[in-house]
Amino acid sequence: MSYLKCSKANVLSELVFAFPVPTKRHFAFLVCFAPDTVPYLQQEGWWTYELCHEQKLRQFHVEDEKVVQEFVLGVYDEEATAAFNQNLKDVSTLKDPRSKDASQRYHAHQYTNGTLCDLTNQPRETEVRFVCSEPRAMISSITELSTCKYALTVQSPMLCKHPLFQEERPVWHTINCNALPKTYKESKVEKESTDEDKQIFMVTEVESPTNEQS
Repeated sequence: MSYLKCSKANVLSELVFAFPVPTKRHFAFLVCFAPDTVPYLQQEGWWTYELCHEQKLRQFHVEDEKVVQEFVLGVYDEEATAAFNQNLKDVSTLKDPRSKDASQRYHAHQYTNGTLCDLTNQPRETEVRFVCSEPRAMISSITELSTCKYALTVQSPMLCKHPLFQEERPVWHTINCNALPKTYKESKVEKESTDEDKQIFMVTEVESPTNEQS
């Protein structure tokens, strides 16, 4: 397996607030994550996906600790990425699966020139979408948009530090649970018992005239 080594963002706080509109250098820091010695890895059934930031994305299957099948889903394409983000200020939106009406912001990288696809006779390619999400960095989903063309979504807590993604951060609520006092439980049982007696009494009153008419 290959390993990614991102530079540590030792000046991250300065970068986050210095650029209202993100720059390429800025996002390069934000989508890297600590520890800096591992790639993004995710297993989906038969396949395992490995993303090395600004290097390549591959799909492989392991048996007996050996890679027995492998496809490269794309190699990082700096020119295609720059062209995609040219008019979008480096931030795009996509349908947010958490809500039927909401959209989710993301920063995209283009990976092209992957393993040749047998069905299209074209190289595989992938759009990697970095979204603000906590608590940890991970591949959250991969979708085949069309034959041998993919979209891979990566959750990145670091991205949440940028003002453009602040509203994407989930709101956490603390719920405190307390045991009910014994007196409350006893009074509730007594009330339910009284209500049952009233219901039985009402049924008896309704049925009596019917029996007399018979």
